[in-house]
Amino acid sequence: MVFGTVARASGVVALVVAALVAGAFVSRVFVSGASAADDAANYPNRPVRMLAASAAGGNPDVIARLLSAKLSEAFNNPFVVEDVPGVGGVLDANQTVAAPPDGYTLSLNDTGALAINVAMNPDVKYTLKDFTPITALATLPTVLVVKPSVPANTLAEFVALAESKPNALSFGSAGTGSIHQLTMVIFERDAGIQLLHVPYRGGTGLVNALLTGEVDAGWSGISNVLSLIQTGKLRALCLSVLERDVSLPDVPTCAELGYKDFNVATMLGLQSSAGVSPAIVAKLQGAVAKVLRAPDMAERMKTLGIHMAENGTAAYAKFMQDDLKRYADVVNEFHLQIKQ
Repeated sequence: MVFGTVARASGVVALVVAALVAGAFVSRVFVSGASAADDAANYPNRPVRMLAASAAGGNPDVIARLLSAKLSEAFNNPFVVEDVPGVGGVLDANQTVAAPPDGYTLSLNDTGALAINVAMNPDVKYTLKDFTPITALATLPTVLVVKPSVPANTLAEFVALAESKPNALSFGSAGTGSIHQLTMVIFERDAGIQLLHVPYRGGTGLVNALLTGEVDAGWSGISNVLSLIQTGKLRALCLSVLERDVSLPDVPTCAELGYKDFNVATMLGLQSSAGVSPAIVAKLQGAVAKVLRAPDMAERMKTLGIHMAENGTAAYAKFMQDDLKRYADVVNEFHLQIKQ
């Protein structure tokens, strides 16, 4: 009788303990969910870092500063730009993936770091799974420019000159594994020429090298060299995309000049570290979309040769996957590999 009473009592206690444990678990889940909702509702309530994968004056820096000013105003909270140039955007990407998944570290980075280097550089340790995609920002066509002392006024003359002196002409890029390098690699194949590659720390370093005469040529973002082309300090030969740009209406495309289907551009996007709350992502994406579609912002980007590409988080995530495959195919075709 005593044993049975104790057993029943033990069973009651066990049930009570189980109920308490279950209640505590549900409570924690509820509190955690409520906390995440509160974080999203209050976001942002302290400064947000915006890492730009370029030196000052590079396309990521230019767009980051335009965007940060508008987002600071929209959220009544500071968005602070930090330039992180070097290694084709890898340094910026490394800082991004190491950041807490709270949405307070954002990255403006491009195809170079998020697709080309992942495919091309065995020392890169991150993958696309280490990022939270937020939205595409802009596509960035490049323009092939040469320093004025190069005796070539047209693309045909430049190709003929390069053919006559294999590896004598040099080209600069924003870093090994950058879109600038891959664009020239593809053009070298199509044109049947060989140039000497000289990598720099970002697009600004490339432009400075052209101006000082360190290199003969290079593919550059239009905004980086527009005023230099207009003032005759650099000579533009062709564009890397299929349509002419309104900011350089007299500069033909490579396709127009006989390089059929030559179409290479980089996508600049906004991302954060993996695990950022979907509610925070949606909040940022909505704000960025509104900023980019404002008439003054759209006009400013147009004059810089930057094409707005914001079309939602899901579309950007798919683009990132497709872009990785595209450039992996190019890297494999040319047997390219780099090490930091």
